[in-house]
Amino acid sequence: MALPPPDPQFVLRGASAAVHTLHFSCGSQEPDVPILFSGSENGFVHVWNLKTHRVDTALDGHGRKSVYCVETMGGKDRLLSQGRDQRICLWDLAEGRTSVMDSVFTENVGFCRCSLLKVAQGRWLMAMAARALEEVQVLELPSKTSVCTLKPEVGAKLGMPMCLKLWQLNCGSQPLLLAGYEDGSVVLWNLSMGKALSQLVCHQEPVMSLDFDSEKAKGISGSSEKVLSIWSLNEQQNLQVYKTHKLVNAGISDITIRPDKKILATAGWDHRIRIFGWKKMKPLAVLDYHTATVHCVSFSDHKNPSERLLAAGSKDHRISIWSIYTQT
Repeated sequence: MALPPPDPQFVLRGASAAVHTLHFSCGSQEPDVPILFSGSENGFVHVWNLKTHRVDTALDGHGRKSVYCVETMGGKDRLLSQGRDQRICLWDLAEGRTSVMDSVFTENVGFCRCSLLKVAQGRWLMAMAARALEEVQVLELPSKTSVCTLKPEVGAKLGMPMCLKLWQLNCGSQPLLLAGYEDGSVVLWNLSMGKALSQLVCHQEPVMSLDFDSEKAKGISGSSEKVLSIWSLNEQQNLQVYKTHKLVNAGISDITIRPDKKILATAGWDHRIRIFGWKKMKPLAVLDYHTATVHCVSFSDHKNPSERLLAAGSKDHRISIWSIYTQT
Protein backbone atom coordinates (compact mmCIF):
# COMPACT_ATOMS: atom_id res chain seq x y z
CA MET A 1 0.00 0.00 0.00
CA ALA A 2 1.28 3.44 -0.91
CA LEU A 3 1.42 5.86 1.97
CA PRO A 4 -1.22 8.60 1.88
CA PRO A 5 0.25 11.93 0.76
CA PRO A 6 1.38 14.16 3.62
CA ASP A 7 -0.23 17.41 4.67
CA PRO A 8 1.80 20.60 4.30
CA GLN A 9 4.23 21.12 7.14
CA PHE A 10 2.94 24.68 7.33
CA VAL A 11 1.29 27.29 5.12
CA LEU A 12 2.42 30.88 4.58
CA ARG A 13 -0.46 33.33 4.32
CA GLY A 14 -0.01 37.05 3.80
CA ALA A 15 1.16 37.41 0.21
CA SER A 16 -2.34 38.89 -0.43
CA ALA A 17 -2.08 38.10 -4.17
CA ALA A 18 -1.34 35.18 -6.48
CA VAL A 19 2.19 33.83 -5.92
CA HIS A 20 4.15 33.42 -9.17
CA THR A 21 7.70 32.59 -8.10
CA LEU A 22 9.61 31.16 -5.12
CA HIS A 23 13.28 30.89 -4.21
CA PHE A 24 14.91 29.55 -1.03
CA SER A 25 18.07 30.78 0.67
CA CYS A 26 18.69 28.56 3.68
CA GLY A 27 22.40 29.06 4.23
CA SER A 28 24.84 26.36 5.13
CA GLN A 29 25.62 27.25 8.70
CA GLU A 30 23.58 28.06 11.75
CA PRO A 31 22.68 30.66 12.96
CA ASP A 32 21.39 31.50 9.46
CA VAL A 33 17.60 31.66 9.61
CA PRO A 34 16.27 29.86 6.53
CA ILE A 35 14.35 32.26 4.32
CA LEU A 36 12.09 32.02 1.31
CA PHE A 37 11.60 34.74 -1.29
CA SER A 38 8.26 34.97 -3.10
CA GLY A 39 7.13 37.19 -5.96
CA SER A 40 3.45 37.99 -6.34
CA GLU A 41 0.96 39.44 -8.75
CA ASN A 42 0.67 42.71 -6.82
CA GLY A 43 4.33 43.56 -7.53
CA PHE A 44 5.84 42.68 -4.15
CA VAL A 45 8.77 40.46 -3.33
CA HIS A 46 8.24 39.02 0.16
CA VAL A 47 11.08 37.77 2.33
CA TRP A 48 9.65 35.03 4.59
CA ASN A 49 11.28 33.93 7.83
CA LEU A 50 10.81 30.16 7.93
CA LYS A 51 11.26 30.03 11.71
CA THR A 52 8.42 32.47 12.48
CA HIS A 53 6.44 31.74 9.26
CA ARG A 54 5.99 35.49 8.78
CA VAL A 55 7.11 38.13 6.30
CA ASP A 56 10.31 39.85 7.44
CA THR A 57 10.44 42.35 4.58
CA ALA A 58 8.25 43.37 1.65
CA LEU A 59 10.18 44.78 -1.31
CA ASP A 60 8.36 47.08 -3.70
CA GLY A 61 10.32 47.65 -6.91
CA HIS A 62 8.07 46.72 -9.81
CA GLY A 63 5.41 49.43 -9.81
CA ARG A 64 2.72 46.99 -8.60
CA LYS A 65 3.19 44.86 -11.71
CA SER A 66 3.39 41.08 -11.26
CA VAL A 67 6.76 39.62 -10.18
CA TYR A 68 7.46 36.27 -11.87
CA CYS A 69 11.12 35.53 -11.15
CA VAL A 70 13.26 35.85 -8.00
CA GLU A 71 16.83 34.55 -7.66
CA THR A 72 19.67 35.10 -5.19
CA MET A 73 23.19 35.90 -6.34
CA GLY A 74 25.67 34.22 -4.04
CA GLY A 75 23.92 34.83 -0.72
CA LYS A 76 20.62 35.99 0.66
CA ASP A 77 21.49 39.72 0.53
CA ARG A 78 22.02 39.90 -3.23
CA LEU A 79 18.74 39.46 -5.03
CA LEU A 80 17.40 39.66 -8.55
CA SER A 81 13.69 40.07 -9.33
CA GLN A 82 11.87 40.28 -12.64
CA GLY A 83 8.43 41.76 -13.24
CA ARG A 84 5.77 42.59 -15.79
CA ASP A 85 7.01 46.19 -15.71
CA GLN A 86 9.71 44.92 -18.14
CA ARG A 87 12.38 45.42 -15.50
CA ILE A 88 14.86 43.13 -13.82
CA CYS A 89 15.80 44.68 -10.46
CA LEU A 90 19.02 43.99 -8.56
CA TRP A 91 18.82 44.37 -4.79
CA ASP A 92 21.38 44.57 -2.01
CA LEU A 93 19.51 43.72 1.19
CA ALA A 94 22.51 43.89 3.56
CA GLU A 95 22.08 46.04 6.69
CA GLY A 96 18.33 46.21 6.24
CA ARG A 97 18.35 48.00 2.86
CA THR A 98 15.15 47.69 0.83
CA SER A 99 15.72 49.84 -2.25
CA VAL A 100 16.63 48.75 -5.78
CA MET A 101 20.38 49.03 -6.37
CA ASP A 102 20.34 48.66 -10.16
CA SER A 103 18.00 47.48 -12.90
CA VAL A 104 17.92 46.20 -16.46
CA PHE A 105 15.11 47.24 -18.80
CA THR A 106 14.17 44.14 -20.83
CA GLU A 107 11.64 45.68 -23.25
CA ASN A 108 10.07 42.22 -23.43
CA VAL A 109 6.31 41.92 -22.99
CA GLY A 110 6.15 38.16 -22.31
CA PHE A 111 6.49 36.33 -19.02
CA CYS A 112 9.63 34.27 -19.69
CA ARG A 113 11.70 34.03 -16.49
CA CYS A 114 15.32 34.99 -16.85
CA SER A 115 18.04 32.44 -16.01
CA LEU A 116 21.20 33.03 -13.97
CA LEU A 117 24.52 31.19 -14.02
CA LYS A 118 27.52 31.94 -11.82
CA VAL A 119 30.65 31.89 -14.02
CA ALA A 120 33.24 33.29 -11.57
CA GLN A 121 33.42 34.89 -8.13
CA GLY A 122 31.10 37.90 -8.34
CA ARG A 123 30.37 37.33 -12.05
CA TRP A 124 27.11 36.00 -13.47
CA LEU A 125 25.55 35.39 -16.83
CA MET A 126 21.87 36.26 -17.22
CA ALA A 127 19.74 35.08 -20.14
CA MET A 128 16.47 36.87 -20.81
CA ALA A 129 13.85 37.14 -23.53
CA ALA A 130 14.81 40.15 -25.66
CA ARG A 131 12.85 42.99 -27.22
CA ALA A 132 12.60 41.27 -30.61
CA LEU A 133 9.98 38.55 -30.20
CA GLU A 134 12.01 35.42 -30.97
CA GLU A 135 15.35 36.55 -29.51
CA VAL A 136 17.19 35.79 -26.27
CA GLN A 137 19.75 38.23 -24.91
CA VAL A 138 22.61 37.18 -22.61
CA LEU A 139 24.22 39.80 -20.34
CA GLU A 140 27.05 39.63 -17.87
CA LEU A 141 26.28 40.90 -14.36
CA PRO A 142 26.91 43.11 -12.50
CA SER A 143 28.47 45.01 -15.46
CA LYS A 144 25.35 44.54 -17.69
CA THR A 145 27.66 43.99 -20.69
CA SER A 146 26.01 42.18 -23.60
CA VAL A 147 27.53 38.74 -24.24
CA CYS A 148 25.38 37.69 -27.22
CA THR A 149 21.94 37.81 -28.79
CA LEU A 150 20.55 34.45 -29.86
CA LYS A 151 18.39 34.67 -32.99
CA PRO A 152 16.69 31.67 -34.59
CA GLU A 153 17.50 31.07 -38.25
CA VAL A 154 15.34 32.87 -40.79
CA GLY A 155 12.08 30.98 -41.26
CA ALA A 156 12.49 28.86 -38.10
CA LYS A 157 9.16 30.13 -36.67
CA LEU A 158 9.92 29.13 -33.08
CA GLY A 159 7.81 31.94 -31.66
CA MET A 160 8.62 33.58 -28.34
CA PRO A 161 11.02 32.05 -25.83
CA MET A 162 8.89 30.80 -22.91
CA CYS A 163 11.50 29.38 -20.49
CA LEU A 164 15.29 29.46 -20.22
CA LYS A 165 17.98 27.45 -18.44
CA LEU A 166 21.67 28.44 -18.50
CA TRP A 167 24.07 25.64 -17.51
CA GLN A 168 27.61 24.39 -17.81
CA LEU A 169 29.10 20.97 -17.14
CA ASN A 170 31.76 22.30 -14.78
CA CYS A 171 33.41 25.60 -13.90
CA GLY A 172 35.78 25.78 -16.85
CA SER A 173 33.42 24.52 -19.56
CA GLN A 174 31.46 26.58 -22.09
CA PRO A 175 28.15 27.96 -20.81
CA LEU A 176 25.18 26.67 -22.81
CA LEU A 177 21.52 27.65 -22.88
CA LEU A 178 18.41 25.52 -23.17
CA ALA A 179 15.37 27.49 -24.32
CA GLY A 180 11.75 26.36 -24.62
CA TYR A 181 9.68 28.13 -27.28
CA GLU A 182 6.11 28.93 -28.18
CA ASP A 183 6.03 26.32 -30.96
CA GLY A 184 6.79 23.48 -28.49
CA SER A 185 10.51 23.22 -29.33
CA VAL A 186 13.45 23.00 -26.97
CA VAL A 187 16.67 24.43 -28.46
CA LEU A 188 20.25 24.07 -27.20
CA TRP A 189 22.33 27.21 -27.84
CA ASN A 190 26.10 27.71 -27.80
CA LEU A 191 26.69 31.20 -26.37
CA SER A 192 30.23 31.76 -27.63
CA MET A 193 29.23 30.91 -31.20
CA GLY A 194 25.79 32.46 -30.84
CA LYS A 195 24.21 29.56 -32.70
CA ALA A 196 21.76 26.73 -32.14
CA LEU A 197 23.39 23.30 -31.71
CA SER A 198 20.21 21.24 -31.66
CA GLN A 199 16.43 21.60 -31.76
CA LEU A 200 13.77 19.13 -30.65
CA VAL A 201 9.99 19.47 -30.88
CA CYS A 202 8.87 18.21 -27.46
CA HIS A 203 5.30 19.50 -27.27
CA GLN A 204 2.46 20.57 -29.53
CA GLU A 205 1.82 23.60 -27.33
CA PRO A 206 4.20 26.27 -25.91
CA VAL A 207 6.84 24.94 -23.49
CA MET A 208 5.77 26.40 -20.13
CA SER A 209 8.70 25.17 -18.03
CA LEU A 210 11.83 23.07 -18.24
CA ASP A 211 14.65 21.86 -16.04
CA PHE A 212 17.89 20.08 -16.87
CA ASP A 213 20.21 17.69 -15.05
CA SER A 214 23.67 18.32 -16.52
CA GLU A 215 25.20 15.31 -14.74
CA LYS A 216 22.83 12.87 -16.45
CA ALA A 217 22.53 15.08 -19.59
CA LYS A 218 18.78 14.69 -19.26
CA GLY A 219 16.01 17.25 -19.06
CA ILE A 220 12.25 17.54 -18.67
CA SER A 221 9.64 19.96 -19.97
CA GLY A 222 5.94 20.60 -19.53
CA SER A 223 3.27 22.54 -21.43
CA SER A 224 -0.48 23.13 -21.35
CA GLU A 225 -0.94 19.53 -22.54
CA LYS A 226 -1.31 16.31 -20.56
CA VAL A 227 2.26 15.20 -21.18
CA LEU A 228 5.69 15.66 -19.63
CA SER A 229 8.51 15.24 -22.14
CA ILE A 230 11.82 13.79 -20.94
CA TRP A 231 14.73 14.31 -23.33
CA SER A 232 18.45 13.71 -23.34
CA LEU A 233 21.55 15.27 -24.83
CA ASN A 234 24.05 12.96 -26.49
CA GLU A 235 27.78 13.53 -26.82
CA GLN A 236 27.31 15.19 -30.21
CA GLN A 237 25.15 17.79 -28.40
CA ASN A 238 21.99 16.53 -30.09
CA LEU A 239 18.69 16.59 -28.19
CA GLN A 240 16.53 13.46 -28.45
CA VAL A 241 13.27 12.39 -26.86
CA TYR A 242 14.01 9.93 -24.08
CA LYS A 243 10.44 9.21 -22.99
CA THR A 244 7.14 10.91 -22.31
CA HIS A 245 4.94 10.68 -19.24
CA LYS A 246 1.18 11.03 -19.57
CA LEU A 247 -0.57 13.14 -16.91
CA VAL A 248 -4.12 12.79 -15.59
CA ASN A 249 -4.88 16.50 -16.02
CA ALA A 250 -3.51 19.02 -18.49
CA GLY A 251 -1.35 22.03 -17.71
CA ILE A 252 2.05 22.36 -16.05
CA SER A 253 3.18 25.81 -14.86
CA ASP A 254 6.55 24.87 -13.38
CA ILE A 255 8.96 21.94 -13.07
CA THR A 256 11.98 21.67 -10.81
CA ILE A 257 14.46 18.85 -10.19
CA ARG A 258 15.68 18.72 -6.59
CA PRO A 259 19.41 19.62 -6.27
CA ASP A 260 20.31 16.02 -5.29
CA LYS A 261 18.72 14.86 -8.59
CA LYS A 262 16.65 12.19 -6.86
CA ILE A 263 13.14 13.59 -7.32
CA LEU A 264 11.31 16.35 -9.17
CA ALA A 265 8.15 18.35 -8.56
CA THR A 266 5.60 19.78 -10.99
CA ALA A 267 3.13 22.63 -10.42
CA GLY A 268 -0.24 21.86 -11.99
CA TRP A 269 -3.13 23.87 -13.36
CA ASP A 270 -5.28 21.23 -11.60
CA HIS A 271 -4.25 22.76 -8.20
CA ARG A 272 -1.93 19.82 -7.45
CA ILE A 273 1.79 19.29 -6.93
CA ARG A 274 3.15 16.02 -8.29
CA ILE A 275 6.36 14.34 -7.11
CA PHE A 276 8.24 11.89 -9.33
CA GLY A 277 11.42 9.85 -8.98
CA TRP A 278 13.81 11.41 -11.48
CA LYS A 279 15.57 8.20 -12.49
CA LYS A 280 12.52 6.39 -13.90
CA MET A 281 9.77 9.04 -13.65
CA LYS A 282 8.00 6.89 -11.06
CA PRO A 283 5.03 8.83 -9.59
CA LEU A 284 5.66 9.13 -5.85
CA ALA A 285 3.01 11.51 -4.49
CA VAL A 286 0.21 13.89 -5.40
CA LEU A 287 0.10 16.80 -2.95
CA ASP A 288 -3.39 18.21 -2.81
CA TYR A 289 -3.84 21.36 -0.76
CA HIS A 290 -4.37 24.41 -3.00
CA THR A 291 -7.74 25.64 -4.28
CA ALA A 292 -6.43 27.19 -7.51
CA THR A 293 -3.62 26.81 -10.08
CA VAL A 294 -0.19 26.11 -8.60
CA HIS A 295 2.16 28.56 -10.37
CA CYS A 296 5.57 27.60 -8.96
CA VAL A 297 7.52 24.96 -7.03
CA SER A 298 10.94 25.30 -5.41
CA PHE A 299 13.19 23.02 -3.34
CA SER A 300 15.19 24.40 -0.42
CA ASP A 301 18.99 24.36 -0.39
CA HIS A 302 19.45 23.18 3.20
CA LYS A 303 22.80 21.43 3.55
CA ASN A 304 21.27 18.82 5.83
CA PRO A 305 19.05 16.51 3.71
CA SER A 306 16.50 15.89 6.47
CA GLU A 307 15.75 19.63 6.68
CA ARG A 308 15.06 20.08 2.96
CA LEU A 309 11.69 21.48 2.05
CA LEU A 310 9.48 21.94 -0.99
CA ALA A 311 7.49 25.16 -1.41
CA ALA A 312 4.58 25.68 -3.78
CA GLY A 313 2.96 29.01 -4.64
CA SER A 314 -0.57 29.32 -5.93
CA LYS A 315 -3.14 31.63 -7.44
CA ASP A 316 -5.02 31.16 -4.11
CA HIS A 317 -2.50 33.60 -2.47
CA ARG A 318 -0.99 30.84 -0.33
CA ILE A 319 2.42 29.15 -0.17
CA SER A 320 2.42 25.56 1.05
CA ILE A 321 5.62 24.17 2.60
CA TRP A 322 6.18 20.41 2.52
CA SER A 323 8.75 18.11 4.06
CA ILE A 324 8.97 15.16 1.70
CA TYR A 325 12.56 14.10 2.14
CA THR A 326 11.71 11.28 4.56
CA GLN A 327 8.98 9.95 2.27
CA THR A 328 11.32 9.52 -0.69
